[in-house]
Parts: sequence; structure tokens; C-alpha cells
Amino acid sequence: MAAVVEAVGYGGPEQISVTDLPAGRPGPGQALISVRACGVNPIDYKVYSGAFGADPARLPIRLGYEAAGVVSEAADDAVGPAGPVRAGDEVIAYSVSGAYAAELVAPAQSLVPKPAALDWAQAACLMLTGVTAWHCLVATATGAGDVVLIHGGSGGVGVMAVQLAVARGATVVATASAARQGFLRDLGATPVTYGPGLAGRVRAAAPGGVDAAIDLVGTDEAVDVSLELVADRSRIATIAAFGRAGPAGIKALGGGPGADPGAEIRAAARPELARLAAEGALRVIVSQTFPLAQAAAAHRELIGGHTTGKIALLP
Repeated sequence: MAAVVEAVGYGGPEQISVTDLPAGRPGPGQALISVRACGVNPIDYKVYSGAFGADPARLPIRLGYEAAGVVSEAADDAVGPAGPVRAGDEVIAYSVSGAYAAELVAPAQSLVPKPAALDWAQAACLMLTGVTAWHCLVATATGAGDVVLIHGGSGGVGVMAVQLAVARGATVVATASAARQGFLRDLGATPVTYGPGLAGRVRAAAPGGVDAAIDLVGTDEAVDVSLELVADRSRIATIAAFGRAGPAGIKALGGGPGADPGAEIRAAARPELARLAAEGALRVIVSQTFPLAQAAAAHRELIGGHTTGKIALLP
């Protein structure tokens, strides 16, 4: 038996329950992982919030999409992107279902070697935000010499997008609260405060103009300012403002209605993210950790919207 986290109803974090269930044995192409940490992401609470419907037949819902741990057992044919998976391997599991658990059966294809430079919490928090940020940069064709505006630069995806854009040779202007601007400067961005007058502050920070924009917050302000400052709408992407994307002619990315999931782009990004983290070229910022049994408290903190970087759960 092993601890797992489930949503037993639709609503808020009060619907989260921690219970013991059999971990199961790995089937063909699978591995059993002893989980050391799980990454916490907004999608984890959205799946039981009712945002994607409230079908009672789906309950209970196992939560979590990313984890890191040690392989305790693997099928003979378990092969991941980096080669055969064997007992004792330290791995990152993404994308998986039910990652909030002490033990996890996962497809070997979802496993990549854990970079030694990362601790367990950092490893568990690398992939979901990392592949999302990577997809945003590919979709907006952000590269060397570009000026890119990133709305929500200090959040989980924002931290990754800022670093990856800088690594590509782009100049980054990123929005954040005043309290987080020093943090963004350390990552290589020019920070600006969101709120009334944002377009003017961005123009002052980037007098030569803005080539691309990435909306990670979903506000009307983020979309409106992006449309005002970026001439080519194909170089504006959002992972949150799905209702506005189509009418505005901008790209919607991820799992929302009408969005491009970018599955191949995101899968290909995983070994690259691991390589950059191993080389110390990509920092994973974990601001808080909670015991697995306190998953509801972690979700309340995340829903509050004041987290810098990521939150991890520790079984």
C-alpha cells in the first residue's frame, strides 16, 4: 500500500483526500517508481475545480502530472527516451497520471534521467513548466535578436520562459509585482510592473519595439497590451486567455479549448531541458515544499497566486 492524493469531489482544496492504495506492478513498457517529490501546477487543481466539467463518473481523480524518484522495478522491455530503464535509476516522470503518490507506475517513455545538479524537489518541478515555456518560445519563433514581452515572468512557467528566451539570445521584458522585480533581473529580464500604463512602461523598457509576446496570466490587460505592441499577431501566444485567442488571431497553446497541445514539441523538449539543468544553464526555483499529506494546503497556497516559481510535495 502507498499514499496517493485524490480529489473526491468537485470544488476547492477541501475536496482533496489522501488515502492508501496498492501501488501496482509495472506492466509491459512500464516502471515502478519510489517517488521522492511531486511538482504542483495550476492544472492540478483546475481538473477538480469544475473548469473542465464536473462529471461524477470521473471521481475520484488522481492528481499530479510530474514527479521525480528512484526506479524500484522495471519491465524487461522498459525503454525511455534515453535508453533502457532499470531498477536504481534516478528519473523524472512526465507526463504521467496520478503523480501525487508515494509510489507510481509510469510508462518508461515518460521517464528521463534526473540531472545530478537538481535536488528531488527541483527535478520534480522541471518538466511541466519547462515544456510549456519551450512550446511558447517555439510558437512565437523567439530567438536571437528578438525582444519578447512575457506576462507573468515570476510564475512557474514565466521563470522558465525568461531563462530559455535569454539563452536563445532574446531580450526579455517581463511583468511582475514590484516585490519580484529584483528576482527577474537576476534571471536576465528587464522587469516592468503590471497594471494601468503597462504599454507605456514596456515601450520605455524596449524603445526599439517588441517582436513577440507570451501571455502566461490570461488577463485582458496582457492580451490588449500584446496586441498593441506586437505587429505580427502570429508571434503572440497565450496559455490562459483561450476565449480571446481565436477572435484576436493569436495562438492558444496547451490544454484549453481550441488550443494547440504541441505534443511533439513538448516531448522533444524534455531531454533538452534536462541537459540545460544539468549544465547549470537553467535554474528550477522551488519556493515552498509541503508533505504529500498536506496537498490541500499546497493547493491553497498556489491558488492564492503569490508563489514565485514552483511548489513541490514530498512523500
